[in-house]
Amino acid sequence: MVERLPIVRLQPASAIDWGSFLGASSGLLRAAYPQARLIAVEPDAARRDATAASLQRPWWSPARWSGPDSAATTPAEVGGGAGQLLWANMGLHGVADPQAEMQRWQQALAVDGFLMFSTLGPGTLGSLRALYAGQGWPAPFAPFVDMHDLGDMLLHAGFADPVMDQEQLTLTWPTAEAALAELRGLGGNVAAGRAAGLRTPRWRDLLIEQLQAVCSRDGRIALDFEIVYGHAFRPAPRPSLAAETAVPLDDLRAMVRAGRPAR
Repeated sequence: MVERLPIVRLQPASAIDWGSFLGASSGLLRAAYPQARLIAVEPDAARRDATAASLQRPWWSPARWSGPDSAATTPAEVGGGAGQLLWANMGLHGVADPQAEMQRWQQALAVDGFLMFSTLGPGTLGSLRALYAGQGWPAPFAPFVDMHDLGDMLLHAGFADPVMDQEQLTLTWPTAEAALAELRGLGGNVAAGRAAGLRTPRWRDLLIEQLQAVCSRDGRIALDFEIVYGHAFRPAPRPSLAAETAVPLDDLRAMVRAGRPAR
């Protein structure tokens, strides 16, 4: 996604790095926006505290005293309109309710703020899914959302002008064990019908055997990934009109700042 940042004219005062640890993008964001305050958002307090410690600059670094500060928080703690850019790299596919996650993104962004995110699409790991189905096993992961459906979700979450695109990548590993180790690092399986208990060593041996038989190309394990990219803006709020309309105070302030009277 960082290659696409030059098309964004916005120079954020605060950039939100949603899912900072798994996204591994804090260094790229700091390089792109050296004057912006970086806000790392993590899913729970333990991950928040670990990320906060990693963001601390050494005492001897001049940037500790002169550069913008950084902070780590959780989705429940991040303030409304906290950043002008929200960056979410490769995390949405690990969320059980992506629509609700997008609504949290929309609330965290300032009016006219810009969203950039990436996630896995349905063209990901098709051979692995077929392998599991052939063995009669539950799906290895929850279904990934098509990019057109993600665009519709953005609109329902209150974003404007969503732009979606995708690319297909093939990754290879020297062994099935190496492939499985890296797949485990991509995040948990949020599928509701996943296996309820622990697997046995015999089951793992069969999985490795099948991976080597089904996914081997030129002596390496090869798996396909569809990477989906999304961009959108948060527009000024437009309350629906009725005989009596209640407008949240934060939305009212945003409309006033945007020069759009509440009518």
